[in-house]
Formats: sequence, C-alpha cells, structure tokens
Amino acid sequence: MEQRPPNAEAGARVLVVDDDPTVAEIVTGYLDRAGYVVDRAGDGPDALARAAAHWPDLVVLDLMLPGMDGLEVCRRMRGRGPVPVIMLTARGDEDDRILGLEVGADDYVTKPFSPRELVLRVESVLRRARPAPAPASGLLRAAALSVDPAARRAAKNGAELALTIREFDLLSFFLRHPGRAFAREELMREVWGWDFGDLSTVTVHVRRLRGKVEDDPARPRLIQTVWGVGYRFDPAVASGEE
Repeated sequence: MEQRPPNAEAGARVLVVDDDPTVAEIVTGYLDRAGYVVDRAGDGPDALARAAAHWPDLVVLDLMLPGMDGLEVCRRMRGRGPVPVIMLTARGDEDDRILGLEVGADDYVTKPFSPRELVLRVESVLRRARPAPAPASGLLRAAALSVDPAARRAAKNGAELALTIREFDLLSFFLRHPGRAFAREELMREVWGWDFGDLSTVTVHVRRLRGKVEDDPARPRLIQTVWGVGYRFDPAVASGEE
C-alpha cells in the first residue's frame, strides 16, 4: 500500500466516491482546480481498491452507493487506517446524517450542494487533520487520560484510544479547558472551525467520545452535560475530588 505523507498541505490526495458521473465530474473538477490530486471511484469495491493502491488524505464519500453503501465503505476504510471522511447524502432525514457521523464521518454535505462549499469543507477537515503544534507543556493529562497533540495520540490508562480526527480535536480541547462549560455553538466554532452548521454534529461526537473515554458512558463523569448550556469536561469530578 502506498502511504503518502500524512495531511500534506499541498497536493493532498482526495478520493471522490460517487456513482453519479455528473456529480463526480463536477466535484473532481473543483477539487483539481483547488490543487488537490483527485482519484475517482463509482462504487464501494472500486473505492476500497483505489484506497489500497494510493491511500488518500481525505475521502468524499456518497452515502447511497450501489451494492456496498457509503457507511460500509467508511467502516472498512477506517478498519485499514485513519482517514478523514466527508459524507455526501441526497437524503434530508436527520437520522441518515447522524448515522454517517456515528460510523466516523468527519463532516457531511447534503445534496444538492455548492461545489465551492464542498471544497471549503475539504480544506477545513484537512487543516484540522494536520498535527497541531505541541503546547509548551507537551502532553495534556487529566484523570486517566493523556493526549499528545504533536503525535495526535491519545490514551486512557496507558492504552491508546482509537479516535477520529474530530474526536481527537474535541478531547484535546476539553483537556485544555477543564471545568469550563461550553455551548455546542462554541464547540462547533472552536473545534470544527465553523461559524454555522448542524449542532447535532457536536452532540454525536460528544456521545462517541464518551463511549471511548468514560468508564460508564451511560453515566458520564468526565464529559458532563450542563443543561441549558452544553458540555463541561470535569476531571476532578471523575476522580472523586468534588
């Protein structure tokens, strides 16, 4: 498998997976003009084969594909290695958008969409995927958690956590701001870099992150819901220091 330098700033490889040749051609054209190296696939098996031959820096993935749908393609790709995914969906049902986020998509765009907006989303996701400069203190630690921003690795009790890009960014942000309550709008702005968007994106990612860092996700103690506000990361409460 060819491995490209992670999160390349120039000439990043984007795999566009859509069975509609018109949509694929338009998206490919806009991404190509924006300076990306673009591969195209018309179905799930073709997408997996192309990814195996040339591992992408990001995947633009249609939810409704013939045979193997986008959700299964996303699962299989994530099983091979971390890769940012932007899901495309023609459906207006919120449940479908949330399902895409649940399997690990980093963002979604609903058809019909502006190709220019999609390019901006690609830029945003790739920018967030780049390793951030490590803070002066190096590792971030709280309760049983540790985060290495430079290596983009997180662990609980010494065991590495399998986090998506957004989950990692969200956990890092919480560790940098313990004890402070944030509205979902603030989290979307600070973690996603968006001034607007579907706030269910934040809700789903918090739920997924809880499933990986909480001892009992059904009774979260680290990432607490602050009713009427949003969420608060409170390692003191989780450590029994209330």
